[in-house]
Amino acid sequence: MFSMVDYYNDMGQFEQDSAAKSSPTTATDLDHVTKVIAYHPRYFNHFLKTQRFVMQSDGPLPYDYRNYIAIIAAARHKCTYLVNLYEDVFVANGGDPKWLNGLEHIPAKLRAIADINKILAHRPWLLNKTHVERLTKGQNSWSLSEVVHAIVLLAHFHSLSSFVFSCGLTQELDAVTSHKVENNNTLTQKTAFDSLDDLYNAQQPLELLPQHADDGNIRPEVTVDALMQRMKRLSEKNDECSETELSNRFKHVEMQTAELPAVVREAPTEVPQQIGRYVDDPSFMYQDFARRGAENIPQTFRIQDYSWDDHGYSLVNRLYNDVGFYLDDKFRAAYNLTYYTIAGRKNVDTSKFRRAIWNYIQCIFGIRHDDYDYGEVNQLLDRSLKMFIKTACCFPERITKLDYDNVLVELQHSEKVHINLMILEARNQAELLYALREIMRYMT
Repeated sequence: MFSMVDYYNDMGQFEQDSAAKSSPTTATDLDHVTKVIAYHPRYFNHFLKTQRFVMQSDGPLPYDYRNYIAIIAAARHKCTYLVNLYEDVFVANGGDPKWLNGLEHIPAKLRAIADINKILAHRPWLLNKTHVERLTKGQNSWSLSEVVHAIVLLAHFHSLSSFVFSCGLTQELDAVTSHKVENNNTLTQKTAFDSLDDLYNAQQPLELLPQHADDGNIRPEVTVDALMQRMKRLSEKNDECSETELSNRFKHVEMQTAELPAVVREAPTEVPQQIGRYVDDPSFMYQDFARRGAENIPQTFRIQDYSWDDHGYSLVNRLYNDVGFYLDDKFRAAYNLTYYTIAGRKNVDTSKFRRAIWNYIQCIFGIRHDDYDYGEVNQLLDRSLKMFIKTACCFPERITKLDYDNVLVELQHSEKVHINLMILEARNQAELLYALREIMRYMT
């Protein structure tokens, strides 16, 4: 699927470059989540470079702020694994242990970011330039560069929490890790890949499993062969839709999404005390962007009006030097990643399937790609996959190992991880688009 020789050559050079600089302790080197991301070396390298840049390299925010922001971002989704991990890193880098007692024990300036953390994590469309203005005015004010650095960190760790849960890792990680940062910077084939068998146990059989019965509708998933036929048919179709028809198809998928339940096996538990001390207003959660009969539905975010390529990339780079290069490379690596295989079939063009997943994720957050035919979403993503994606984006803490096992059961683990990487990055980009648009509005 990929060349391990190329991987280790690339990683060896990267480790040499990283070792040349003195930097604070990081959680990326050998933590178990990073090992799972290493299933895909072409993406993995960009992930490591980005996370190390925003957490360790020169930047507007001090290191204790960076690690604490990682903690409170992960806490919004009850991601105990990341919270524990970054508590350790926070202390290892000289952070004040009193801060770990809760939000009331941190500086007023840092406390002021909690509102943006809450909104970005659950309803990013509610963010407006007033939130930015509050941070940058008055006593303990933030510079715009600091605001951008904080937002990049919040979006990163919200979406990384989605990845942790969507891979079904939390139950295994609670059992097999001590959540301590390992002091070894060498990724070997054994540590990076063999341990995944311990996390995932045996590969699932290829026969189809029934969809969960949470919504009372039990039916098998679409087979990979049927999916391949649909992708091929869509690739050969040359029909063009009017702008009105494209808009109507987006609205149809958006409304369907709002009526789609999350995969929930039991009522959500209360926020654990360990997590609760980092969470204000725990009842503030995701609400569907477009709900039938709802009043004051937010205006759709149109990529035509504000896109990453044309607007967000240059703004974030201007306010936080070079971070845009890292983010852009990471987004592109996740979006374009392909081995031209699926479930053992070779020479398969999966671009239609991958684009449907990416655009559906951003549709959940009210973002519309104007030139995309959202009719393809309903042809390529079946109901169980949509439920999984919605839950991973909006209620990741509700996903269990069983949910991971029972979606797209014909796919290999690396292919499921690939889909979860798209969930991570499409969500990350969606949060950044909302935040950067409001920063631009504030500046103008």
